[in-house]
Amino acid sequence: MMEPAVIEGDVSDLEAIAEIYAHYALTSIHTFDVEPKSRTWWEEWFTAFGEGRYQLLVARLDDVVAGYAWTGPYRDRPAYEPSVSTSIYVDPARVGQGIGTALYDRLIPSLAERDVHRAYAAIALPNPASVALHERSGFRKVAHFSEQGRKFGCYVDVAWYELPC
Repeated sequence: MMEPAVIEGDVSDLEAIAEIYAHYALTSIHTFDVEPKSRTWWEEWFTAFGEGRYQLLVARLDDVVAGYAWTGPYRDRPAYEPSVSTSIYVDPARVGQGIGTALYDRLIPSLAERDVHRAYAAIALPNPASVALHERSGFRKVAHFSEQGRKFGCYVDVAWYELPC
């Protein structure tokens, strides 16, 4: 199996990122969005990334975006600044091929260098692949909220995972 190239995301990656995310919004409980986001929304989202705590990484196979991971604000109050929220999505055709691991192997070591103290991930359940990825990457479950959201007519639990940086 070919090793993906993990690099900083660029505005030219937004179309592929949006397609991957749209798949999960339309077909799974892995996001609580129920429809794709607009190009304008993605362009605004992209402006948060750069030299600070927030970053966007993409994994490329054969020069095609196979997945992405990003860090963003955990909460909007100043005292939360050393904490980030993480999110990771893999092209559904590439799940199980090490894309998520490659992304986190690059993202996680960079967090302390960016003055991040804690990283958090919310995982809609059931999602054994995401739970396994996060636990292998050093995250530990710190909370479980029952029936936190409703999608496709079913209530969905959410587990929160924490990573000391």
